[in-house]
This record gives sequence, C-alpha cells and structure tokens, in this order.
Amino acid sequence: MRAFVDQSVCMGCGLCAGTAPDVFRMNDNGTAEAYADTTDANKDDVQAAIGGCPVSAIREEE
Repeated sequence: MRAFVDQSVCMGCGLCAGTAPDVFRMNDNGTAEAYADTTDANKDDVQAAIGGCPVSAIREEE
C-alpha cells in the first residue's frame, strides 16, 4: 500500500508528518508528501494520519 497526498488540497498543517514520520514529510513547498510505502509496522499510524487530516488530502492505494 502507498499513501498519496493531494498537493492541491493539502494545507500543510503537518499532522501526518508528525503522526507517521516514516511515511510522510513536509516538502519545500510547505505541503506534505508520502515518501515511503505503508508497512505492517506503520499501517496504524498511516491510518491515523489519513483519518486525522483536516482537509482529507490523503488517500491510500495498492
């Protein structure tokens, strides 16, 4: 599984990067990006980031 952040929707709050820093990071534009796959070890954190995103900018795909 891989998370994707919609750059046109992301407001750059950083919640996802704080919740799952091994999957999400803030880029030079001030928005979040997913840079790693979801694994068994981080899947709960990724789901928390997806559910907590205030603008629903994150989705996960296979």
